[in-house]
Amino acid sequence: MIPEQLKSALAEHVATSITRREAAVTVMKELQRHYGWLTDEAVGEAAGLLDLSPLEVEELATFYDMIYRRPVGRRVIHVCDSISCWAMGGESLLSQLAARLSVPVGGTDAEGVFTLLPCSCLGNCGEAPTMMVGEDFYGRLTLETAMEILERERAIQKPESQKPES
Repeated sequence: MIPEQLKSALAEHVATSITRREAAVTVMKELQRHYGWLTDEAVGEAAGLLDLSPLEVEELATFYDMIYRRPVGRRVIHVCDSISCWAMGGESLLSQLAARLSVPVGGTDAEGVFTLLPCSCLGNCGEAPTMMVGEDFYGRLTLETAMEILERERAIQKPESQKPES
């Protein structure tokens, strides 16, 4: 169940939107942020807030690459596989990251830190190949620079009890 404060904020967003469908992505993303992914419960809550059927919310949720209808890691890695990124080595980068992270494309690592997903376009073609970690974009990647970024991300995601003393 979502906290009353979040529910009120989302209801206000819906009320000030031109259409309910316009508000849907924001509502789904905020519920996803709360739950970690868009759970079945969240789909029902979104439907209630948007005055749509759960099926209509489901249809919208499955259309967007960045709405997750199953559990994901604490950090989702989207590797662009558009033509620009592909031409600059994005496909190779994706498979190399999968091997280095020991996580299948579309899967989550054993620690629950990273989920690795291809993405049809991140809109950063001039910086190909590109990946997005969480909401942060990184471009002109090599395997080495991508791994450096992910090691920093992994360190940030460790529970406090596992972080080295400063």
